[in-house]
Amino acid sequence: MEYYEIKPLVAGELAEGTVMDTSVHPPIVSKLHFEFAGWLGDALVTSFPCFLVTEEAKRGLLSIGITGATFADAEVTTSEDFHEVQPDVELPPFVWLKVDGEAGQDDFGISQELNLVISERAFDVFDDLLGLSSADFWEFDGGSE
Repeated sequence: MEYYEIKPLVAGELAEGTVMDTSVHPPIVSKLHFEFAGWLGDALVTSFPCFLVTEEAKRGLLSIGITGATFADAEVTTSEDFHEVQPDVELPPFVWLKVDGEAGQDDFGISQELNLVISERAFDVFDDLLGLSSADFWEFDGGSE
């Protein structure tokens, strides 16, 4: 199976409700509050070190039995800029994608460069949803943590 290293769109930032331990790198987040600054329709977005996916993408990923990630609730809000620049955009529900797998072995993992690595079958779920249109991605070379 092929794997892809991916840099999803940074659609916002970790907001004040986020709880994380910054004494380690990458920081360990125990509670996520994500504030969208804008959204271009992608089903996968990020703000280091966290990833969020739409509920629709979550359902698709669970239907194929993905490995290397779990899902958790996140507080999701939008910034004033979001409302000014995209007043007619309504966000779909998003959930936290918590990656804990081995890059190049599980469907989700983190590369040595701290980029997300996803399997071809997970990629196909996002591709079917047109959910990676703003992401940069390339074939994963096999190096893993």
